[in-house]
Amino acid sequence: MKKLLLPLAIAAALAAPGIASADEAAAKSNGCLKCHSVDKKKDGPAFKDVAKKYKGKADAEAKLTTFLSKGGKVKVDGQEEDHKVVKGGDAAVAGSIAKWILSL
Repeated sequence: MKKLLLPLAIAAALAAPGIASADEAAAKSNGCLKCHSVDKKKDGPAFKDVAKKYKGKADAEAKLTTFLSKGGKVKVDGQEEDHKVVKGGDAAVAGSIAKWILSL
């Protein structure tokens, strides 16, 4: 039994970065990194700051997924504008991006 646990743990650890990379790729392909950065504020807040804002909130993933798939208002340089949505409003893609952001 112990001989089986170590390989499983190693496989899980190696798989996790690939999952995060696919979600990050979805963020890139949807243009999220044009206005956001992982750790520095651009036109939009850093994704790490977004993750911090939602930390510990049970509905964080659902709220971010809805926002990314259906849109909402944001302030850019003091002006209110519509936040872009993921291509086609795809909730599955929005959900994977939301999970990635919250993992930061």
